[in-house]
Amino acid sequence: MKYEKTRQTVLNAILDCVDMGLIHGTSGNIAMKDPDEDVVAITPSGIRYKTMTVDQIAIVDMNGKWLDGPFKPSSETPMHTAVMRARKDVTATVHTHGMFATICAMNWELKPITPPQCEFVPVRIVPFTMPGSDEVAAKVVETLGEDGLSCLIKNHGMFCCGKNMAQAMAAAIYTEEMATTTYYAKVAGIYEPMPEEAIKKMKALIAADQAV
Repeated sequence: MKYEKTRQTVLNAILDCVDMGLIHGTSGNIAMKDPDEDVVAITPSGIRYKTMTVDQIAIVDMNGKWLDGPFKPSSETPMHTAVMRARKDVTATVHTHGMFATICAMNWELKPITPPQCEFVPVRIVPFTMPGSDEVAAKVVETLGEDGLSCLIKNHGMFCCGKNMAQAMAAAIYTEEMATTTYYAKVAGIYEPMPEEAIKKMKALIAADQAV
């Protein structure tokens, strides 16, 4: 099977998202660029992830054209491939419909409450546009900018990316954690994110691989 290692990485990531409650049923999707060729492995559309096998992961080119796999690629393929085309540093992308990220996407841009969350800010909000469209793909690219790792999509969920699958998955996990702590802190009336200066220092430590 071609691109087996890349396909396996995508399958492992989507199963981890299901186990963590970031993805339910057939919602959400994950993609990864192959390290050797300009193709992308992406979860297929409408297939339950818990029963999915490696050979069912779809392969598309960098423009989203379906090349291989028995099932049609995710309807959000345009969003994943658009980010990878725009950002040469990105090889993995994760889109989830986590509950708290979806709630915060309606009006709350996220700020870190704990130090590990600092790596993934700013987390800006993409205005609602129809899922699967070139328009939402373009807005996600614009909102992430040149170095963003995470954004919220209004009435939809979140989109995260990274230099590898580990970073993209960490972005998804910590963005949902940021959204969860933000929601409960605001409801409790005790919301107090980290100071901006502390965020900058923490981001620098993480970038230098010196965070504890």
